Amino acid sequence: MGMGRAEPITRWIDSVADRLGVTIWGLVAGVAAVAAAAFGGWWALASPQTPQVEELLPSVATAEGVPAQPTITSLAAQRIIVHVDGAVLFPGVHELAPGARVHDAIDAAAGLAADADRSRLNLAAPLNDGQRVWVPSIGEAEPVPLNPGDFGGSKVDALVNLNTADLAALETLPGVGPSIAAAIIGYRGEHGAFSRVESLLEVPGIGEAKLEQLAPLVTV
Repeated sequence: MGMGRAEPITRWIDSVADRLGVTIWGLVAGVAAVAAAAFGGWWALASPQTPQVEELLPSVATAEGVPAQPTITSLAAQRIIVHVDGAVLFPGVHELAPGARVHDAIDAAAGLAADADRSRLNLAAPLNDGQRVWVPSIGEAEPVPLNPGDFGGSKVDALVNLNTADLAALETLPGVGPSIAAAIIGYRGEHGAFSRVESLLEVPGIGEAKLEQLAPLVTV
């Protein structure tokens, strides 16, 4: 009974194969190849896609709001180069991370030499690309700075106002430690605001030499 039902189908397949000029097995192979290709296409669409390398990189928004991939140039620009000189163990040019401070530059130069004058440094001063950090030795005269921000950041761009500066701001000045900074604030409390920079001579611990050193760096 089953064989009788299959005979018309077999004859139909033989007829199609004859018309196409192939054997019945060639026709079956062709149908199988088409089915395999269709299944492969369906599987590719249904399977989750592996993200491309570009998709894994963090994007950077451009001015137009279109994400742009970071470049090697932009990544390199995130470092700063400084020249550490003077009383350090290994003076020279060092590469630091953005936001680095003077103490980071000194660490990169293997630390202070034994004769370094720490009191004339502002270790917390921020650094800029291309800056020279000069560390003086004890008793060494300060040379003419090559760039703004030399002397370990003790030469500040903005003048320190003697009438508004707190202890921390005053201690950024060269040769001004906690005791002299406190004396300056004590003078303000006793005599009122400074009317001129030269009034620093009335502060205990400040003489002519220190006034000459501080005068270009302060204001009233």
